[in-house]
Amino acid sequence: MKFMKKLSTLVLVATLFITQPAFAFKFFSGGLDCPVLPHITKGFLANHVQVRELDPSIELRTVDQFIKRLDPSKLYLLESDVAEIRESFKDIFSKLGNDCSAIEKSQKILTNRLSEAFVFVKKSLGKDFKFQENTELTIDPQLRKTPKDKKEAEELLGKFLQFQISNYLATDMKLEQAKKQLIHRYELALARQKKQKKDEVHSMFLDSFASSLDSHSSYLSQETLEDFEIQMRLSLEGIGAALSWEDGYTTIDNLIPGGSAERSGELQPKDKIIAVAQGEKGSFESVIDLQLRDVVKLIRGKKDTIVRLTVLREEGGEAKRLIVSLKRDKINLQDEAAKLTYTTRKIGDKSQKIAVIDLPSFYGDMSRKTRSSYEDLKKLVDQAVREKADGIVLDLSTNAGGLLSEAVRITGLFISKGNVVATKGPNQKLDALDDDDDKIAYSGPLVVLTSRLSASASEIVSGALQDYKRALIVGGDHTFGKGTVQAMMNLPAGLGAIKVTTGMFYVPSGNSTQMRGIPADIVLPSVFSTKDMGEVSLDYALPAHKVDPFLSPEATQKLASTVSSELIAKLRAKSEARVSKDPEFKKIKDEVAEFEKKKGVVKLSDSLKKQKEENIKEKKEKKVAKKSRRRQSDEDYLKTPQVKEAVDILGDWLELNASNSTFARTGA
Repeated sequence: MKFMKKLSTLVLVATLFITQPAFAFKFFSGGLDCPVLPHITKGFLANHVQVRELDPSIELRTVDQFIKRLDPSKLYLLESDVAEIRESFKDIFSKLGNDCSAIEKSQKILTNRLSEAFVFVKKSLGKDFKFQENTELTIDPQLRKTPKDKKEAEELLGKFLQFQISNYLATDMKLEQAKKQLIHRYELALARQKKQKKDEVHSMFLDSFASSLDSHSSYLSQETLEDFEIQMRLSLEGIGAALSWEDGYTTIDNLIPGGSAERSGELQPKDKIIAVAQGEKGSFESVIDLQLRDVVKLIRGKKDTIVRLTVLREEGGEAKRLIVSLKRDKINLQDEAAKLTYTTRKIGDKSQKIAVIDLPSFYGDMSRKTRSSYEDLKKLVDQAVREKADGIVLDLSTNAGGLLSEAVRITGLFISKGNVVATKGPNQKLDALDDDDDKIAYSGPLVVLTSRLSASASEIVSGALQDYKRALIVGGDHTFGKGTVQAMMNLPAGLGAIKVTTGMFYVPSGNSTQMRGIPADIVLPSVFSTKDMGEVSLDYALPAHKVDPFLSPEATQKLASTVSSELIAKLRAKSEARVSKDPEFKKIKDEVAEFEKKKGVVKLSDSLKKQKEENIKEKKEKKVAKKSRRRQSDEDYLKTPQVKEAVDILGDWLELNASNSTFARTGA
């Protein structure tokens, strides 16, 4: 399972920010000293939706998470070190407040191992060093075991040095310069480790404890909190990417529609950023194992300046390295907005007009003073009705969420008034949010396209429409599966904040979207349908839960079209027959199978060869503007396999139920 902590440029639907202190301390020394720690852990437990008291499993989880933070790449600590840390952490919570020696001792163990590693690095990168192109390295630490002894650790570190040198060589750097830079990097890492203060170690422990509760609770030190607030204020600036920290790698979580990263068309979710350079000619600085906040600082910069990224992408089971040059910019809200495209589908002598609406996020603000995704979508739906579309495809396949209020209102465009979503917190009270407008903007055949990238608000909309049998859900096997609510609570000055999971979301059937996501009625092959994508891949994700259904009978009144199990079976059979013959879908299935088979293995010779080919290609195409999905022509967008198949499925539906299509044009 993946260890992930996010410092995101996105405001997620499930995050609530509270500015008052979470709880009061009887005393406050002004720092994150040992006596303060139990007060903060009690604050998490007092507010958490599920874990209300400490038990042995929380202790085990906490030490697991702490070890991951100490040595995320599994390069330095030996099995004996891990065993020693585990032993010292026994009954840690009973000692906490009076004795934090176990926490501080672990840092000394790591410092000693880093000192040994630095000696090895200097010796290995001496005059006798030879770059070995045939080196193979499993880059995912979760697929590697902790080294048994010093010999095994040095063997792994030796391979890792080859990998890091190859990163420099791929940028046309000379070998001697690459060796010098890499030695300096390890020297800085050791110096940083030696200078680490108790506050930082205690902060790491608290964040490890928070992660032991569930995959989205976290502790934010004062420095991290300030970075988070800056990131939020600048959420429409920079390169426009939500970044996560996974196992020592800075990973692209989502691309913000309209941002320079998304517009470039060169970056994808799950890409690992392994080096950053400033300007067109700046030298690359490796960021592997660098803390997320430090990587973010390197990527940030003034508007219109250039930043270059070296990213690692796994394709077909192999790692491909590429360099991407981006201009820092503000997000173009026009590019972020919902977009309407029309296509036609011939059935004999008749022609079906199908509207495809791409909604990239549930944008807007609570005051409704800025541009609203609901208002934009309503205009496009009204336009589709006026222009006599026979059916609508709503594309949420890259929509990672947004405002809950927008999600509720958008659901209301397709149903009469009724419950859309409910939340339940520690008090076990179920609070439902409903669409109170009985008008329906469009009541005809509706297909919602999703993937494992569809999260939070996307899951609420698709789940409600599925529960009311209002829409056919098509796409990846299920959506992301984030169905929890977080609250951000500030601590007394200087201590940062806690982000704690306080509740769960439920769709009208009573199912939570947590873990299960929203299952597709008709599944399409997707490159994102892999084991490491989705809530299910995160450590200690809370289990799915269910409450009594809270469906509103009035929600389905005045509808011209609904979905039945018989209809789904017929449309699924037709779709499967098409997909089985489609070369694009076959390619996707082969890529996913190959990825799962060879997952995480890098062969440096293949990686370098591909990188050099990419560099040559980049130089040839330097003056050619690369187009992303949002800058594609309508024709290219409609040719993407998932969109094309969603349109064909809707066409099949119209063909099977042609009598409803006339009414569908009028709305209700």
